[in-house]
Amino acid sequence: MASVQIMSVVGSAVPRELRQQGLLACWYLMCNGEAITGPLTTRASAQDMARQLAPCALLA
Repeated sequence: MASVQIMSVVGSAVPRELRQQGLLACWYLMCNGEAITGPLTTRASAQDMARQLAPCALLA
């Protein structure tokens, strides 16, 4: 059973809208190599959502 993983991105990989707000990093939740959320602005919010969604096999 696949698990939810947290991926961070920094710099130019951060969506333009977030960079314009001054954010230089964001986080996505991943399952089987695919993003299952949009960009999250804090690591804590990514961790909270990951706990709620794990295991991601339940999302299918």
